[in-house]
Amino acid sequence: MEKIPMTQAGHARIDEELKHLKSVERPTIITAIAEARELGDLKENAEYHSAREKQGFIEGRIKELEAIISLADVIDTSKLSGTVKFGAYVELVDEDTDEEKTYQIVGEPEADIETGKLNMKSPLARALIGKDEGDSVEVRTPGGVRSYEILSISFS
Repeated sequence: MEKIPMTQAGHARIDEELKHLKSVERPTIITAIAEARELGDLKENAEYHSAREKQGFIEGRIKELEAIISLADVIDTSKLSGTVKFGAYVELVDEDTDEEKTYQIVGEPEADIETGKLNMKSPLARALIGKDEGDSVEVRTPGGVRSYEILSISFS
C-alpha cells in the first residue's frame, strides 16, 4: 500500500477523532442498541434500526481512520523550506480579481478547502508545487483558466 503524506497537525486531528469514536461514540451506541432491544419486537423497532445504522457508520469510520493512520507518513513541515511543496503555506493573488488567499498543501485525508487545506493532488496544488515566490501559474478550472501569482511561501 502507498503511504499517505500527512502533516503533524492533520495526524493529530485524525487520531483525536479515532479516540473519540472508540471511547465515546461506540459505548454510547452500544447502550442505545441495548435499550432499544428492551423495547420488544425488533422488526418494527425504529430506535433499534436507527441505532444499528449509526453503529455501522461509526464502525466504518473507525476502520477508515485506522487504515489512514497505519499508512500515514507524518512529515515535519517546520524543517522544510524553499519552493512550494507538501506542507507549504502559499499566499496567492488571483491575477484577474486581485483576491488574495492562503492555502496549505496537505494530503488527501486532511484536505478541507473551507479552512484553506488544499489537497496536494488538486489541480491548483499540482500547478503550485515546485514554484517559487513571484512565479505565476495558470490553472484550468471548470470556470475557465485562472492565473495566480505566488506572493509568499512559508512552512509554519
